[in-house]
Amino acid sequence: MTDPYSLNVNFDRRIRVLLCLAVLSAVAVGGCGGSGSGNPDSRLTQEQAKAPIPGAPPQLAEIRSQANQLLDGGTDAFDARLAQLRGTPVVVNKWASWCGPCRFEFPWFQTLAEKQGGQVAFLGVNSNDSSGSAQTFLSELPLPYPSYDDPDLKIAQDLGGPPQAFPTTTYYDRTGKQVFTHPGVYSSEADLTADVSRYAG
Repeated sequence: MTDPYSLNVNFDRRIRVLLCLAVLSAVAVGGCGGSGSGNPDSRLTQEQAKAPIPGAPPQLAEIRSQANQLLDGGTDAFDARLAQLRGTPVVVNKWASWCGPCRFEFPWFQTLAEKQGGQVAFLGVNSNDSSGSAQTFLSELPLPYPSYDDPDLKIAQDLGGPPQAFPTTTYYDRTGKQVFTHPGVYSSEADLTADVSRYAG
């Protein structure tokens, strides 16, 4: 006679396997999105990401004019941009094309930067990545702000938290002081929005 407990255990195992396969399939499909509005994960098209912000102050209008670009210059260029943005709160998101949690968060940053890009400066830092892979990633999930190329993690070292933590979000107040760093992925869009309001409001 078959042990009912064994049947339950085997059934539970089969369910867990099926669930794992379903999750892996969803991740694989999500990672193969097309460009712009062709990617179901993206909340912005290339054109929407680059559209000017009516009435934005010059320093924020310049950020939008560089939307979805990967900028060179390393720490010098990044620090110069932060200095230029004194008087404006800044939100910096460190990401990489190989980082699944970064892809998970990107649509949230698309929405926040689209809504608040006239009052808050959003910047990206693409660390420990190749520029080709990063450009492909940006073609799938376009950002309404530029990212700085940081292949050697030099900018990442100044953002607070472990340089190898991906993603990482760092906040600067209006004086240019770094006030908070959130290493790792946000658990929800509401949590990210709350931190943007708290530290860059």
